[in-house]
Amino acid sequence: MPTYSKTTVMLVASISMFLQASSSSSFAQIADAYEYLLLATNRTSTMETEMQEAADQGYVFAGVMGGETSFGGNEVVVVMKRSGTDRNPRYDYRLLATNRTSTMQGEMQDAGDAGYVYKGQTVFDTTFGGDEAVVILERDKEQRSVTPYEYRLLATKRTSTMQEELSEAGLAGFKFIGVTVSSTTFGGDEVVAILKRPVSSN
Repeated sequence: MPTYSKTTVMLVASISMFLQASSSSSFAQIADAYEYLLLATNRTSTMETEMQEAADQGYVFAGVMGGETSFGGNEVVVVMKRSGTDRNPRYDYRLLATNRTSTMQGEMQDAGDAGYVYKGQTVFDTTFGGDEAVVILERDKEQRSVTPYEYRLLATKRTSTMQEELSEAGLAGFKFIGVTVSSTTFGGDEVVAILKRPVSSN
């Protein structure tokens, strides 16, 4: 039977521990891996359909931005992701787009009453709709109980006025969730802030 020095035994043990750590790290990397899908269109009317098709394949919303791209012109860009271990299609999406901020709050509230929650907002100059404010909402189809929210949209040309309106909304229990600065067709250059608060069960 061969004999081994203490140095050899220690070296073998170190290599073994390194291989085990590397293997564990590889598995962790696989478990944490994500697939990303980028959606881009200059027609907001098609984005909701594309998002829902992606959601049916297990993707979930990750982020949104509107702006001018080199090849697509003015586009709204949405990034969606799905886990390497969870591809369950459990979410529905609703995209609201309007060039009149005065109508957005009502549309958001209708979506909120249907169980959708705010996920993101942006603004961009569409080819067919002009300057539009875009809001994306998400609904978890597996969630048994949904917390209903009341939404409030603030839009003003003056930041000093927005400060006052935000303070009033905060004192009323509304939580700030997003803001954009945009040039809307009917409002001109506006600061648009969105807030929400849980609807009381009483």
